[in-house]
Amino acid sequence: MEITSRQRDRQRERRKQVLFCSAFSKFRFSLLLLNLEEYYFEQHTANHIQNKGGQYERKIRGSLKICSKSVIFEPDVISQPIIKIPLRDCIKIGKHGENGSNRHFAKAKSGEISLIFSQVYFIKEHNIVAPYKIERVSKAFHLFLAICVVILSNKILFQSVSEKLHMECKAEMVTPLVTNPGHVCITDTNLYFQPLNGYPKPVVQITLQDVRRIYKRRHGLMPLGLEVFCTEDDLCSDIYLKFYEPQDRDDLYFYIATYLEHHVAERTAESYTLQWQRGHLSNYQYLLHLNNLADRSCNDLSQYPVFPWIINDYCSTELDLSNPGTFRDLSRPVGALNKERLERLLTRYQEMPEPKFMYGSHYSSPGYVLFYLVRIAPEYMLCLQNGRFDNADRMFNSIAETWKNCLDGATDFKEVVNSLKLDLGKRQGGQMVDDVELPPWARSPEDFLQKSKDALESNYVSEHLHEWIDLIFGYKQKGSDAVEAHNVFHPLTYEGGVDLNSIEDPDEKVAMLTQILEFGQTPKQLFVTPHPRRITPKLKTVTQACSPDDPTADSPVSPGEESFEDLTEESKSLAWNNITKLQLQEQYKIHKEAVTGIAVSCNGSSVFTTSQDSTLKMFSKESKMLQRSISFSNMALSSCLLLPGDATVISSSWDNNVYFYSIAFARRQDTLMGHDDAVSKICWHDNRLYSASWDSTVKVWSGVPAEMTCTRRQQFDMLAELEHDVSVNTISLNAASTLLVSGTKEGTVNIWDLTTATILHQIPCHSGTVCDTAFSPDSRHVLSTGEDGCLNVIDVQTGMLISSLTSDETQRCFIWDGNSVLSGSQSGELLVWDLLGGKISERIQGHAGAVTCIWMNEQCSSIITGGEDRQIMFWKLQY
Repeated sequence: MEITSRQRDRQRERRKQVLFCSAFSKFRFSLLLLNLEEYYFEQHTANHIQNKGGQYERKIRGSLKICSKSVIFEPDVISQPIIKIPLRDCIKIGKHGENGSNRHFAKAKSGEISLIFSQVYFIKEHNIVAPYKIERVSKAFHLFLAICVVILSNKILFQSVSEKLHMECKAEMVTPLVTNPGHVCITDTNLYFQPLNGYPKPVVQITLQDVRRIYKRRHGLMPLGLEVFCTEDDLCSDIYLKFYEPQDRDDLYFYIATYLEHHVAERTAESYTLQWQRGHLSNYQYLLHLNNLADRSCNDLSQYPVFPWIINDYCSTELDLSNPGTFRDLSRPVGALNKERLERLLTRYQEMPEPKFMYGSHYSSPGYVLFYLVRIAPEYMLCLQNGRFDNADRMFNSIAETWKNCLDGATDFKEVVNSLKLDLGKRQGGQMVDDVELPPWARSPEDFLQKSKDALESNYVSEHLHEWIDLIFGYKQKGSDAVEAHNVFHPLTYEGGVDLNSIEDPDEKVAMLTQILEFGQTPKQLFVTPHPRRITPKLKTVTQACSPDDPTADSPVSPGEESFEDLTEESKSLAWNNITKLQLQEQYKIHKEAVTGIAVSCNGSSVFTTSQDSTLKMFSKESKMLQRSISFSNMALSSCLLLPGDATVISSSWDNNVYFYSIAFARRQDTLMGHDDAVSKICWHDNRLYSASWDSTVKVWSGVPAEMTCTRRQQFDMLAELEHDVSVNTISLNAASTLLVSGTKEGTVNIWDLTTATILHQIPCHSGTVCDTAFSPDSRHVLSTGEDGCLNVIDVQTGMLISSLTSDETQRCFIWDGNSVLSGSQSGELLVWDLLGGKISERIQGHAGAVTCIWMNEQCSSIITGGEDRQIMFWKLQY
């Protein structure tokens, strides 16, 4: 027979009284003793009078806690049980004695309990006397509202008289299984929270200068939470607040975010992806950030941070992290790891009416969280389990057993030391439940933790972690992709599964909220496209075993032995680390209009520039004099490049043509008339010319310049035509020339596979013209700049926009090493960007007008810029 919610609450109350009399009594009064949506108001000195046959037998001194749905008597003597009297079970609450005595009693259905007050209970100046005027739960709630009014009318005593109040409102402080109402306010220097009941302390104060991170949170699937951290890398916050109105939450978030110097208010998951991909965040740190951004919090057991099961081997005496068989398949949810169980679940799923779900149990719920934490925080388990621990055989007894149950159990799909020596019961075999049994390969709890950390950071996990992220935080979390991945949970676990604000009946609303909180909640979806892979190092790490017979192993490098390539990379890294120390050496005005392109000979002695004045000029850096000025047409030249061998310069023009100029013969060698509109940008690799045009095409040509052959003229063959919907403003090749990126005048970035002449990704990521694009040196990412002032980093493999930084002006051109960017702005400044830190590191004054083009040598030590002020500037790095 199905019991009602009221009957269930009464059973819970009776079970809790057992709890108070036994194991839980040592913790004394706690907000965990309250029901969901129940509030503790104040406490008063009282005596519990035990009587028999009308005669007082014993007086027990203690304190009475006044709550919205109950009164709780806590004896001073620890050996005596705490007594909780639900108001709904009270027949009468009134005076006891004669002559207006201040003795009062509560008569419950289970019998009369007499409580003697040492003082009359008043609430501030409102003269509300309790508890004898509270005869129904509704009156208790009115009492709560009255106290809120009083609290809000009493200002918090600020730390300093000079503090300026910005805002104040009602809120609740959230801790595991408990919310505590009160009053929050923020000044120009501090954040304050004053609990309604002064518990656990009268005022919680956080200095804004100490705040490092803030996150907006869902609470009960509603956007009402805010969590504040005073640490950089930690899961535990300093305060978690739940508001009654989303606007209050957003306003407080705004005040804190604008105060913080180092806080990026709109930090996204994608901004951390770039750092993780490039090895600047560990797997653990990245998952920590994703959990935070997905509303997972240690203060909310229904949204506790979730990490993956990693290890599959809990039987071996040694843990081999070089063996893929050691690890769990991260591409599948836990419920789909066992083939036989999956088949049974699929059969049930197909026969189920809408809304269908595969798993009735979530992978992260309060019950699962406390299953692991029972030895650390038994009070939470006792609260959730109505004063009892779980059956001894179902406790967290063994790592191996728990993993086996996750694989085989019909309802277990969840993703260690008993220091308190609690009595957790006996198992069927007669042994007491004590410390968690560790796998054979772990010598101690510390060794188990260290090896688990090593496994999380291993190469195998680094190469496959993105697959698990797709399931938990990404595009396989919901919809058809989730169905295909066998990753569908109960509808109430998803954001938007139910609208609590639409439920008018308070009992029904509490029941639904209870169900949501006990089911567990799916993390907020962070990614809607496949998550990119991590960039793993080519060389094996020193901690990994490497067999000398392994043909795939890289050749070892002897200590002190470094290749020339290694030294070159080291010098490049050093140069980019000092990019903020750029110093202007020389500047020359050699054109009549804006400079549009720069090319430099291999030895650095000759600099070639194009301009909107329709000329190609050759400048000698050694003599510091203009050597040649060539005019091909009466229209602007848009870009130039120098072919290998330094014998030929190619220029693109607004007259639809590409011009080849022979340096040795000082004449135009050839003309390619290949477009129907202006040629905006050209690239060259391995005897192939790539030309972008405002006629909405990028064309690929094959041919060898005439100077390299015995013929006078060159015949070019068009190999491919990459069609766009709008004008193409810029193009760039990756290092191997297998990929091409193009940027259009309508803000779209396109990534093309040149081996098949097909488009891989089309990303509309700018609100205006794309000014410049380039691949990272490792070809894993594309960076684009636009008229909208944005710098966007795109993952080449997935096409996902993984980072976006914004400036207040257009960035016309740039160079980058994958981590840092040097860009030329519309105002003439050179900006140094730290992509991983999400900020501008340095502003360097440069041209009098917009910086239109930029060139860097291979060693990254010398830079040349051109601008609308008709000048070319030579820069040097200062170490």
